[in-house]
Amino acid sequence: MGSLKELLKELKSQEIYLSLDVSGELSVKGRKELLSTELITLLKKHKASLVDLIQAKTTSASAVPEIKKINGEQVLELSFSQRSLWLQDQIDGGSTHYNIPSAIKLSGILDNDALQRAFATILLRHESLRTCFVAGDDGEPVQQVREGVDFQVSLTDLSELSQDRRNERIAEIVSTEAIMPFDSGRDVMLRVQLLKLAPQEHILLATMHHIASDGWSMGILVNEFSRLYTAYVQGLDNPLPPLAIQYGDYAHWQRNYLQGAVLNEQLAYWEKQLADLPVLHSLPLDNPRPAVQSFAGNLHVSRIEQATHQRLMAICQERGATLFMGLHAVFSVLLARYSNEQDIVVGTPVANREQVEVAGLIGFFVNTLVLRSNLSDNPSFHALLEQSKNMLLDAYAHQQVPFEQIVERLRPGRSPGHTPLFQVMIALQNNAQSRLSLPGLSLSGVEEEGEGTAKFDLTLNI
Repeated sequence: MGSLKELLKELKSQEIYLSLDVSGELSVKGRKELLSTELITLLKKHKASLVDLIQAKTTSASAVPEIKKINGEQVLELSFSQRSLWLQDQIDGGSTHYNIPSAIKLSGILDNDALQRAFATILLRHESLRTCFVAGDDGEPVQQVREGVDFQVSLTDLSELSQDRRNERIAEIVSTEAIMPFDSGRDVMLRVQLLKLAPQEHILLATMHHIASDGWSMGILVNEFSRLYTAYVQGLDNPLPPLAIQYGDYAHWQRNYLQGAVLNEQLAYWEKQLADLPVLHSLPLDNPRPAVQSFAGNLHVSRIEQATHQRLMAICQERGATLFMGLHAVFSVLLARYSNEQDIVVGTPVANREQVEVAGLIGFFVNTLVLRSNLSDNPSFHALLEQSKNMLLDAYAHQQVPFEQIVERLRPGRSPGHTPLFQVMIALQNNAQSRLSLPGLSLSGVEEEGEGTAKFDLTLNI
């Protein structure tokens, strides 16, 4: 991976982005935590060429336009993904499987005022969390940003209950909170609840709706809460810099950028790549497929031995491929063997935060890519890995077009019993785990119990 072209492809696949700061120096954004020693060495080696390349791209007429703040009088349309989710929400009457819940146990002295103030500040910073979605005069949904929201963290005191009864109530409340629907036309898109178990023992529940959030956003929420709570406990002011743009600015930019020749070029790639796609996978099922998806699911956890992991990493590095490219190739082989099929289709999420302006925003940016493998010629694993590498690099280069628009263009057979285009998902969770460090408190996770939700027939999370 010594060439400049290979370096740029690798950075893009890892969602690491380069720009120039005001002084003209190279600036690294996105998933900086994924920068390996090898990548840092190559960045230094190619620094001069990279600066020239970015300058040329910035002045080029074909460069992607910058996301700019729009004036407050404009009607705020939804992003493409938001619109699709809003329509689904109207059909379902509140789609609770798009809730993003989290639960953390706090042990130690908790400052309730600092906690309340920290979440109120986050809500004030991110318009996406204060946005309601209503139908306009033409029936199309628009964003309405609420001002002056009196956000309250609700407190439930369970400290007087017996141990057994307290555990029962915790399980009930955690389960209820996770599946409680949001009213997208009225509610703020964040709920926070505090359970008091003892004077120095609490559980913090925070839930966001996917229309205003995604996995990357949860990391932002955790990091900002940690910094704000720490500052407020110490009697300091808000330490976070103001946000240059808001999610509504991004939605406006997307609507204006993804049209005409730009959109047609992106969609043309997906039309060719996904032509004659299988309607359904052929994996064996335990039960008949229901007429309508219930989204009921469960979780099974397994571990890959470190030695196996290292062997796969070595193979990927030999071939100039990322770990995900290798995992995708392995998973495709497994699915082919269980299904006796050679045309293997899976989906995968991408952060879709190519523009540095949106790196710090809470919002619905994540997109879904459809990945297709051809095992018809019984390829060797190295040949399949090369195929996976090239296919993924092309997919990353066309990741801006929303999945919903691909579905709209391809018009596959639709059924309430399964998702369109693919029913199997693979995701490598390689985001840096957000470390929540709070003064005077130790933190631990809260184990989930009972059945969960599943958006797809099968999801492999790694």
